[in-house]
Amino acid sequence: MSDHNTWLARLTATTAPAAVIWIRLYVGAVFFFEGIQKFLYPGTLGTGRFDKAGIPASGFFAPVDGVFEIACGAAILAGLCTRLAAIPMIVNMLGALLITKLPILWGDAALFAGKSGWWDLIHESRTDLAQLCGSVFLLIVGAGPWSLDARLDRSLAPSTVRARSR
Repeated sequence: MSDHNTWLARLTATTAPAAVIWIRLYVGAVFFFEGIQKFLYPGTLGTGRFDKAGIPASGFFAPVDGVFEIACGAAILAGLCTRLAAIPMIVNMLGALLITKLPILWGDAALFAGKSGWWDLIHESRTDLAQLCGSVFLLIVGAGPWSLDARLDRSLAPSTVRARSR
């Protein structure tokens, strides 16, 4: 088997049960629709939100983030290169938690005026934490049997068997 097929086989392999489709649909849909909204509502959910949060070069980073959320969300929904798509979304959620949510602890979060302390942090972080956990889960187990990854993995299987039998 070629190095390309080996890499692709590792990327598309999955140990997940069919029920993982529920996690894929939730995580993928949230990323996909949030990415679209960064372009539909730039003042409140895109560049304006990034600027208010104090993210430098918000005019660059908000659209880039939106494109990544749309592309990775669609890939996760389809179960195509799910593990690969989960990686930038894990980074995305860690950034969102560190930049926009963690300052809630000491009452210094620009996006959450009047919010302060542990309970406000946990409340405002619930979706970000769910997305982070879902993305980490998909990175670990893969897309499951009802995915394009599984179809690709099955199409690579005969070449793997032939290569091993030589």
